[in-house]
Amino acid sequence: MGSCAVEGGLLLTGEIWTGALNDAYRLGGSVGLYDTTLRDGEQTVGVVLDPEQKLEIAKLLDELGIDRIEAGFPRVSKDDWDAVKLISAAGLRAQIWGFSRAVPADLEALVELGVPASVIESPISDLKLNAIGVDREKMLDRITSAMRFAADNGILAAFFGVDSTRAEPDFYERVYKSAVEAGAREVVVVDTLGIASPEAVADLVGKTVEWVGPDVPVHFHGHNDFGLATASAVAAVGAGARWIQGTINGMGERAGNANLGEVALTLRALYGVESNLRLDRIRAVAASVQALSGYALEPWKPVTGETLFRRESGAVASQFHDPPSIEPYSSTLVAAERGIVLGKKSGLDSIRIKAEELGVDVPEAARVELLAKVKELGTRKRGLVTDEEFRELADG
Repeated sequence: MGSCAVEGGLLLTGEIWTGALNDAYRLGGSVGLYDTTLRDGEQTVGVVLDPEQKLEIAKLLDELGIDRIEAGFPRVSKDDWDAVKLISAAGLRAQIWGFSRAVPADLEALVELGVPASVIESPISDLKLNAIGVDREKMLDRITSAMRFAADNGILAAFFGVDSTRAEPDFYERVYKSAVEAGAREVVVVDTLGIASPEAVADLVGKTVEWVGPDVPVHFHGHNDFGLATASAVAAVGAGARWIQGTINGMGERAGNANLGEVALTLRALYGVESNLRLDRIRAVAASVQALSGYALEPWKPVTGETLFRRESGAVASQFHDPPSIEPYSSTLVAAERGIVLGKKSGLDSIRIKAEELGVDVPEAARVELLAKVKELGTRKRGLVTDEEFRELADG
């Protein structure tokens, strides 16, 4: 993470300027990233991706450094079938995974497509089981049969217990142990509705690691209904999860999934946990996925938001020359551009910096009057003053 320097007792490390407060909580090590943008992410309301678009996104994910790409759920539609087939044949570095329910037709589709690895899901909470009219014993039988089928057909199966954070604890333990005994080689702790606190996630992941043993990797798959998906993913890693599942931009049903860009940056910057995700590519990939999917993002969104390194406040502009004083990490870490923008909240330093940037001659004596004009226009517009408008005000 680069060299270290100490200024006024504050630890500055390379491109990350979070200080020494987190040092006692650093975890170290590394974690694998499993992307489900093409399956769970496409469940975002109104998003439809055709097979060629999914292949394009898969290639972007591969370049980003994602370790595992969930290509889709083949039995959902012909498009999904075709997408899995296209992506599997693309020769990507990432391992390609499928998605299946614990039902024979889904599993047979995986075999027909030659998918080497797959998440295999089944609901296990009483709320879900009652909703579909299946009792615990019948569901447990489906799960173990599916795991045996996967093992017999050479499929690396990860058991995915839907709504596992709301499952009855004893049944949860029984299901996960049984799935592994029947042939599941990995398991996923699933916070389907994002209801678990980070502390609860850590507890459940820790117990799952203990129950399935050290040879069975544990994943965490979390949703963001209470805004805690990133925090829960971090808690899962601290408790022994080896894989974090999520999506680009956090896209997904309801409030979305864990955002892999946020998770990767948070783990690296605050906990010293590395991943293979290329932070210098995350903003470009996020923008491409956003464009292909046809949705908009909040400009203040962590990691990928367009306003993260743009400053309007005059008080902040006065410190713009010293990035660690106003930013927690360097813009170069995520390949973003820093800049001053003008508006109601600008100050004299904002005027000076913008004039220098645009090559506009504004004598120091004229800056107070020009600042007043900028503030008035920004207030009247209820928005930013463009560079062209600034030139016009300066010339006037």
